[in-house]
Amino acid sequence: MMITSLNYLPHPQLADGELAGQFTDLAPPLTARQAAIESARCLYCYDAPCSRICPSEIDVASFIRNIHDENLNGAAVGILKQNILGGSCARVCPTEILCEDACVRNHDAEGQPVKIGLLQRYAVDHMTLTAHPFARAASTGKTVAVVGAGPAGLSCAHRLAMLGNDVVVFEAREKSGGLNEYGIAKYKLTDDFAQKEVEFLLGVGGISIRHGQTLGGNLHLKELHAQYDAVFLGLGLGASRQLGLTGEDAPGLLAAVDYIAALRQADDLSALPLPARAIVIGAGNTAIDMAVQIQRLGAREVTLVYRRGFEAMSATHHEQDIAKANQVRMQTWAQPQQVLLDAAGRVRGMRFERTALVNGRLAGNGETFEIAADAIFKAIGQSLDAHSVGDPLASMLKRDGDKIEVDAQFRTVLPGIYAGGDCVAPGQDLTVQAVQHGKLAALAIHADIQLNTKAKVEAA
Repeated sequence: MMITSLNYLPHPQLADGELAGQFTDLAPPLTARQAAIESARCLYCYDAPCSRICPSEIDVASFIRNIHDENLNGAAVGILKQNILGGSCARVCPTEILCEDACVRNHDAEGQPVKIGLLQRYAVDHMTLTAHPFARAASTGKTVAVVGAGPAGLSCAHRLAMLGNDVVVFEAREKSGGLNEYGIAKYKLTDDFAQKEVEFLLGVGGISIRHGQTLGGNLHLKELHAQYDAVFLGLGLGASRQLGLTGEDAPGLLAAVDYIAALRQADDLSALPLPARAIVIGAGNTAIDMAVQIQRLGAREVTLVYRRGFEAMSATHHEQDIAKANQVRMQTWAQPQQVLLDAAGRVRGMRFERTALVNGRLAGNGETFEIAADAIFKAIGQSLDAHSVGDPLASMLKRDGDKIEVDAQFRTVLPGIYAGGDCVAPGQDLTVQAVQHGKLAALAIHADIQLNTKAKVEAA
């Protein structure tokens, strides 16, 4: 993937092999001995709070007990039954604000939670199954279209296939995996794990994937709706929000997700364009991922700028600590005011206005300052791709803000069309929640299809 808006910049000074060493596992996997010791720390609580808070309803205490009893296959199957992408979620899920935050061991003398995420990874990575753990039910004779091969779409497809339906997944990009393939920091998902996980998921059978299929382009919802028994939209959020400043399209200013995608797909990291000085605007995990990765590639100075304080950042404290450990400068209470360009019309920096809360509302105070930069990366959030929802039938979907509105069973206002994951209104934009949306939507789709079939038979 090319980043044309930065092609005038120099490349990293280190060779590809040396740079690859900067993108190994952020948290090294547990050894067998470490897993045994860590699993023994679990109290296997009845009605465990870690299980109750898990968005994908994994029985945490049960799988940890299985690890302790050296039943790794049992542990892995228990995880995958609830979360078919349990391997990637073990690596990228913010366990520090979910299951590990709820762990009762935070409140004992040790004051340290059980390392649930690492134990989940250990179980999935070390399973030795001879066949796919989930058999398909008898064929229903029904076929469902899934738009988007990201976590929500893949989860939905897998559960529908398990229930005996045939599934066709339509994906715009060259590879499946969505955010796991294109949008996660390289040091969080290493060794082509996203593709290995997709291959495992497809092992259930009954799922085909067609790449290069773009809703609103060469794919239209009206035709899908007519040809398939149901349609699930797992579109994700493909468009980056705008700053609304003059010069936003200048060379050197781009969306952080575009650079992250190029970095993850690069065969040679030393061929990437690298600014000596970079600004990252944002406060979420994507902003942290961007800032840390550009620093690890060899940028001399990386500054993350956010308009509010640290406590308001959507990035967890754990992610903020990662940024600080990687020498990322973090400037709070400042909002972008002007893109600064050089004589050639390229980015040379940005002017910011200092901010403060005035009567509970954020406001600029008139004081400005400038930060020099060779590139600026926007990480201020994603929204639905206007091209996708501009599709004639898709444009009729009811919206909640910039997301699709669905009911409790992930039904849209259009009969037979469902949606889930980051593109829908309820919940946070988490991989683990997208997986849960896909799973629950599949159950609703299957039930509705069976009910409709029964009604047609009775009417005949």
